[in-house]
Amino acid sequence: MARKACRRIDEPGHAHELTFSCYRRLPLLARDRSRNWLVEAIEAARRTMNFELWAYVVMPEHVHILLSPRERPYQISRILWRIKRPVGLRAIRFLQEHDVAWLRRLTIERGDGTIERRFWQVGGGYDRNILDPSTVRSVIAYIHLNPVRRGLVERPEDWEWSSARWYAGIRPVPIEIDPTIPTLDDARGSSDGV
Repeated sequence: MARKACRRIDEPGHAHELTFSCYRRLPLLARDRSRNWLVEAIEAARRTMNFELWAYVVMPEHVHILLSPRERPYQISRILWRIKRPVGLRAIRFLQEHDVAWLRRLTIERGDGTIERRFWQVGGGYDRNILDPSTVRSVIAYIHLNPVRRGLVERPEDWEWSSARWYAGIRPVPIEIDPTIPTLDDARGSSDGV
């Protein structure tokens, strides 16, 4: 079955709420090793693609990110490629060396006999453009509450792989947040659902 394409709108001044999932929603981000690969990829993409990171959470099988490109023009698909590609390559390389059984779960054999390995789910994921400061605040709350809703922790700041810790003043954190959010003071108190 073909996946629905994600429509991307690369509009200057817009923030983007992005969600993307691991292949077949497998828990490929359940280990610190793969989470650290993602953190490194986000940091590298932030430097090369010049965007502000306002919120994130790394769940075992998917990721939520709220970012705002600084460059005009920009392509959000290029930013995502810079984040996702290095993680997939490192994971596949690791599995080739250490766990061929898991690698088989990520392998697709095409009709023509070629083989493809996937770390990320095919398709565009979720991309929502955001302009309104109150929407920024509610998106940050939504992102931070993911581990709580799943029953992984009691409070958003208890999940190590989330920017909720940064907003709660807990250091060190896996990724520092850009403190340029127009609603920064409101966002700090947003873990209560808005």
